[in-house]
Amino acid sequence: MATLRNLKIKTSTCKRIAKELQSYEKEVESETAKTADMKEKGADPYDLKQQENVLAESRMMVPDCRKRLENALADLKSTLEEIKESEQQGLEIEEAETVITQVESVVQTTES
Repeated sequence: MATLRNLKIKTSTCKRIAKELQSYEKEVESETAKTADMKEKGADPYDLKQQENVLAESRMMVPDCRKRLENALADLKSTLEEIKESEQQGLEIEEAETVITQVESVVQTTES
């Protein structure tokens, strides 16, 4: 049976993973700019190769993080449904609904 405590934990998990996803996306942007800058300036081939590896690693994290976020969101939604069915009350329910809305918008914007 789902409890408000479980709901609060799953809500926080969704928030954390959404933040992580945004952080990885920013990292990819900055590493892409850095790699392009190094290519323009004719950096040492070894340094350029290392920077490209860093960029590739950052890019790999985005799909992984997106998948974890989608799983956490589905888990949060099912827990919220269980709590609503058991007619429990609490501020955690409102917070969870707000987070679901925010996370769904993040997932939709990252997919496009």
